[in-house]
Amino acid sequence: MNHIELFAGCGGLSLGLETAGFELFVANELSPMASETFAHNLLNVDFEKHINIDKVLWVSSTFDRSNLKGRLRENPQLASGLNSNHFSDLLNKKLTRELIERSLLVGSIVDINKILSQSESSLGDILRQGSGSGIDLVSGGPPCQSFSLAGLRDQSNDRNTLPWEFARFVEQTKPKIALLENVSGILRPFKINKKPYYAWFEVAKAFAKIGYIPICMHINAKYIGAAQNRPRFILIALRNDIFAGITKKSNDKNFLQTIAPAKILFDRVRSGEDPEYGCLPYFDIEKNPDFFDSKIFANLKTHKNSELATVQDAIDDLRTVDGESSLYVERINSIFENINSHRLNKQHNHDHRSNSNKVKSRFRLYQIMTKIPKESSKEISKYLKTEGASGVSSSTLKVVQKYWVLDLDGNQITRPSDHQLLGLLSNLYTKKQTQRALRADQPAPAALSIPDDACHYHESVEMQRTLTVREMARIQSFPDWYEMKSKVTTGGQMRKFEVPQYTQIGNAVPPLLGLALGKVCKALIELAEEK
Repeated sequence: MNHIELFAGCGGLSLGLETAGFELFVANELSPMASETFAHNLLNVDFEKHINIDKVLWVSSTFDRSNLKGRLRENPQLASGLNSNHFSDLLNKKLTRELIERSLLVGSIVDINKILSQSESSLGDILRQGSGSGIDLVSGGPPCQSFSLAGLRDQSNDRNTLPWEFARFVEQTKPKIALLENVSGILRPFKINKKPYYAWFEVAKAFAKIGYIPICMHINAKYIGAAQNRPRFILIALRNDIFAGITKKSNDKNFLQTIAPAKILFDRVRSGEDPEYGCLPYFDIEKNPDFFDSKIFANLKTHKNSELATVQDAIDDLRTVDGESSLYVERINSIFENINSHRLNKQHNHDHRSNSNKVKSRFRLYQIMTKIPKESSKEISKYLKTEGASGVSSSTLKVVQKYWVLDLDGNQITRPSDHQLLGLLSNLYTKKQTQRALRADQPAPAALSIPDDACHYHESVEMQRTLTVREMARIQSFPDWYEMKSKVTTGGQMRKFEVPQYTQIGNAVPPLLGLALGKVCKALIELAEEK
């Protein structure tokens, strides 16, 4: 089976799908920085040594192909747009399947859709044909910051149109299945003219309109073995003939009954109706366990609450050079297909970032906050974010004084006095909303995309630091041979378009989740085509 990957990022979903048995036909990613990581690991491309660079094609760029360095560092927002001032590796050229197959197209999906809509486009013919008998799967996770509950939630943001561009691509390539991944925030309504607008439901109707039956789910990567509490919205859209084959051949009555509303929605949309919200359910991994008991969708819940991988499982061996790997680490290093024989090296991307004594002092406080009663922890958090306006009670000070702290000179203070503690707290004000210390015995939180989102859990002076890129990759379930490329981090206005290593990891689909979704899609296709 083959697949096309849109919004490919650094390659987490593709890695999982490849391991599940899907062969990559072509991928697309807007960011040159994330593309560099994808190309290195999955296509064996080395831009510095000019190895396999013919497998990376730019949809549109402000630089010509001879200036690869410029292309890899340009602002993709300025590079997008098919106009005479830009250079394209796809336009006005005779494209062949050999050139396109297993390649990465760097650029905007909007531009790709424009190319596909041109009647003389050879790219469209190649993509529709795939490896010979069409495309089995088109997958991807459109950028989701505007849907995210951790972000600004702006319904008018241009990025919110990308799920519809995804559907437009599917309409033009006609795969058997489309797989769309997004943040949980897409399930929460926006307010438009004081009325709720459910983006996920509108996207589901968009797929029905182009001939696909949408099955919607709310799942979590922690139940598939990743060391992260990462809830995600998943839409699996089945081409009408594939859905018909599944319903004809499945003998699972519970499964057939639960997907029946999707077909009813499909029929209503295809007949010209615009169904109101509420007629299509989505299946929640915690609220609708029966759905995930079916043979096919059981792949999305392989771990019980008592079996979840923890942060300690993921990164504890990285504290020392000769640390002993956990079963979790051994699993992700053995399970994912290393098709290009990259070297297994846990020191890849494991450079420690330097933090000031003030930051280290705050990190130590965050560690303490994971151990004291929630009421006291909330009180300290509010104090730090209001510059002390909310005050700190004597009972909270007494609780914190049981632990050692770091002063602003980096010195360890055992059982600090009220005066020392209040003086320290008054110097640790911060406007950051999501900073926290990881808990060793739990999966990591989902919001990890910049270096100082979280600090290490280990209670030693030298471990008062942010996570390394490798540690974040471990939490996401990337194997140690998977090496992140491009800049490590960025800041200021550059954050609007640069996607450095930390952000690449934070935006990625955990490979274990990609593997599970790949197994589901493969099983659905096999069932539909069973003779």
